[in-house]
Amino acid sequence: MSQAAVSSRRKASLIPPTGPLRHMVDTVLIIIGSLIIALGFNLFFLPNGIASGGVSGISVLGEAWLGLEPAFTQWALNIPLFFLGVWLLGKNYGIRSLLGSVILPLFVYLTKDWPLPTGNPLLASIYGGIAVGLGIGIVYRGRGSTGGLTTLAQIIQKFSGLSFSLCVVLLDGSVIILAACTLSLEKALYALVGLYVTGKVIDAVELGFNYSKVAYIISNHTEKITAAVLHDLDRGLTKLNAQGGYTGDNRTVLMVVIGQSETTRLKTLVRTVDPEAFVIISNTHEVLGEGFKLES
Repeated sequence: MSQAAVSSRRKASLIPPTGPLRHMVDTVLIIIGSLIIALGFNLFFLPNGIASGGVSGISVLGEAWLGLEPAFTQWALNIPLFFLGVWLLGKNYGIRSLLGSVILPLFVYLTKDWPLPTGNPLLASIYGGIAVGLGIGIVYRGRGSTGGLTTLAQIIQKFSGLSFSLCVVLLDGSVIILAACTLSLEKALYALVGLYVTGKVIDAVELGFNYSKVAYIISNHTEKITAAVLHDLDRGLTKLNAQGGYTGDNRTVLMVVIGQSETTRLKTLVRTVDPEAFVIISNTHEVLGEGFKLES
């Protein structure tokens, strides 16, 4: 990419990675994300009895079993887990999770009487999963946490050696199994749908919706291909030193990161220079740095 384009990308990134402005933006993101989570919970999950894991899922069961106000159940679990996290995981954890742990149940309480958009449990599991996933992704973008069973998963990971993702699956799975045993198997199946959608949306928000492509090019005409990529495609590239597995010969592998719309142009350029070139092209979710975008 040209120097002017790189310069404009840099100017577009106005939020520094640290400092008061960054903290303010993070706080706003955590508040907005928590509100979206609360709306997804109150409008879709709770009225349809969908306990899709986490403290929110436990609060759904608490209302079904004992008629407890979900926001109070969430506070009752989040606050002790927060202090446990500070004690076992350190003060840095507490700073990141305090706001989300407190404000999410508050939003759940404040939005509990909003009109419901649907009583269809399948639609509720899908759109509830979208809303909750979007909210959690925004909170993560703000470098925060909503606490709850995520805290417990981090504690279990620290002292058991299990992976964080496995700890989350075990805890959320336990909530869904409880829902299957006490509510109904059908409700638990809807909860699994909601949990799956939530995970996919979190990934989309964190990693970005726009895929780039990374291409690896192996050719006997690397200098000509390099010139074509730099001047005709207007992209930078990286030369990697490699060795042939069969021949043992030293080779140069070209690595090029391109936008989706540039894939055909790159393949055409490579074929024009060397029809025998070996090209590998794969998706990459997010690219940071010169020529693409800077982390915000």
